[in-house]
Amino acid sequence: MKNVAKMITMCSLLAAPLLAAEPAQISFDSDPNFLKVDYKMNLGEVLGVAVNSRGTIVVLNHPGSATNGPIYGNATTQLLEFDPNGKFVREIGHAVYGLGYAHSVRFDRYDNLWVVDKGTNAVMRFNPAGIVTMNLGRRPEGPDEPEYFDARKVAQNPPKHRDGYFNGPTDITWDTDDNIYISDGYSNSRIAKMDKHGNWVASWGSRGTGEGQFNTPHNIAVDRQNNIYVADRSNRRIQVFDTNGKHLRNIVQNAPYDKKRHPVLGDLPANQPDETQVWTLCITNTTPQYLYSSDSEPGRIYKFSLPEGRLLGYLGESGHEPGQFNWTHGLACPSENTLFVADMNNWRVQKLTLHPEKIK
Repeated sequence: MKNVAKMITMCSLLAAPLLAAEPAQISFDSDPNFLKVDYKMNLGEVLGVAVNSRGTIVVLNHPGSATNGPIYGNATTQLLEFDPNGKFVREIGHAVYGLGYAHSVRFDRYDNLWVVDKGTNAVMRFNPAGIVTMNLGRRPEGPDEPEYFDARKVAQNPPKHRDGYFNGPTDITWDTDDNIYISDGYSNSRIAKMDKHGNWVASWGSRGTGEGQFNTPHNIAVDRQNNIYVADRSNRRIQVFDTNGKHLRNIVQNAPYDKKRHPVLGDLPANQPDETQVWTLCITNTTPQYLYSSDSEPGRIYKFSLPEGRLLGYLGESGHEPGQFNWTHGLACPSENTLFVADMNNWRVQKLTLHPEKIK
């Protein structure tokens, strides 16, 4: 296919290499033009992508002209639906009150679409018809001061947690009993738990570096054993909990990379740790299940076994070409070897087809 960029890498994920000291690089193809967009609907910053049980794809897009307003603090959120072949179907949620600066989109097992909005501190459920059927949290009134804009103030004086309210929420997931877990997020630095009716159950966590503390819990996911995985971004780890908030273990992204290679955005750091920041999480609905995660730099996607969290392989690098990523902000993994990547600063969604059997 003309639109498919071949990305040749170096190793496979056969059984024997998994015992080696270093994880394998996974071979993959990238199709950056899978979604059929035209000159009338260029994408802006793409923060999220989700795929439901029927293969329907929803893209969380931050367009340049969704609303009129100032550059700083302007509302910008668009939910675009595509069919399994990448054909545009419709826009969802136009003029919904809770959409301001949405941060993530996820489908639950009933194909309801959930949108977590960092800007309005709201979490919305859309049914398959595109109608809002639940809202959690409350959007600040117009004159309210959005304190989370200044990260330094938040670090010096963390806001007080309030049951039922969010402060810069980032993501959502569910356990096998349909309890709801929300990573809350940029200011509160905690995990909120509600039952399937949206009733508040509990929360855990605070800002810090210890076990059960967070510094920007950026994504969240649950496996079939109800282990809860939290992308603790600025602490450079995935924390794993049970459904009561008990800390079980940590997982890190620490495959070797060239630390002298200049980042795609920002300066070359003086002392870059081996562990990279964890930005996104996605767990496959396969048997066995696998966990995929990503970082912003060196711009890679990682594959882990579950539930033990062993690093099996990785792929990609930061950059602007097909198969490269400029801040992966969302992942969808409808199968073990098919990934959709919200390639935020490249203003696109890439469809990846992995080939773990290939060896260079």
